[in-house]
Amino acid sequence: MTITSPSVPGPRSSFADYRADAANWITLAGGEYYPDILPDACELYKPVLVLFGQILKRSESSQALFMSICELRETWMRIQLARVFRKYVSPSTPVEMLKGKRKATTICEQFGSGFRPIDQVQSAFESRPIPDEALCAVLWEYKDRGKKGYDLTEKFFSLIRRHLPNVTVKGPERAGKDILLGSIWPEYKRPKYPVDFVFERDASLLAIGFARYDGDRGGAQEDDRTGGYHGAAAEVLAYAVTENLRKVKLIFLNDGPGLLLGSMWSDYAALEEIGNGRIMVCTLRMVTQRITMHWLES
Repeated sequence: MTITSPSVPGPRSSFADYRADAANWITLAGGEYYPDILPDACELYKPVLVLFGQILKRSESSQALFMSICELRETWMRIQLARVFRKYVSPSTPVEMLKGKRKATTICEQFGSGFRPIDQVQSAFESRPIPDEALCAVLWEYKDRGKKGYDLTEKFFSLIRRHLPNVTVKGPERAGKDILLGSIWPEYKRPKYPVDFVFERDASLLAIGFARYDGDRGGAQEDDRTGGYHGAAAEVLAYAVTENLRKVKLIFLNDGPGLLLGSMWSDYAALEEIGNGRIMVCTLRMVTQRITMHWLES
């Protein structure tokens, strides 16, 4: 990600002011080319397909196949096998549900009637080579899921430390546990509500924030994201007013080409407007221009 800010033709006081040249303010994450990925993808996922085939041969039913997968202790392998299972046996079952080891019996009870019969699964699996390049390429897409978001927060944390050396920024820079609002405000009504980072100065809270990289988002997804943010912002600001925390700010760091889709940019601009100066929406390239000590402490 390159985060050099474009030249600014004039003062911009809101996220909406950047709309006319929005593409210049987006940070694009790197990607990988097809079919260049295939050798590495096949090497990584061949053991997964081999093990799936071994379990498949000794399973008397598709439900038994799934239960056997769930018994594996190695988390990474179990998740990959669950993804293969979904492709071959139960494409309508959410992958996040299949990854839940403790819910295996419930899943079989609720979705088992829709599982593809085991003989058809075996026939379909045997019709494909090992490694199956097509399936390995699909699995490869999951490998770096979330990586762009991790890259975004890592670069943001580094940028803030250079730009605002008096500010302490806390939170998971890459993978890790989110900060729960209950750890900041013990009396908050939803103590397990997660935020991605907090700003402090001399142990005093300055801001709480959310960070997301939108590589490709539109339609219902964009409505869910911005709608959720509106709800979170309204709730947090209401609590801050009730507790006389009037200086606490909210920062929404969002980046990626998904911001250019549909009404996303306008929706984020509207989100900023409801805060009466206490909400900041920005991309990485806007950080040094928009997030200032003057704003944080005002």
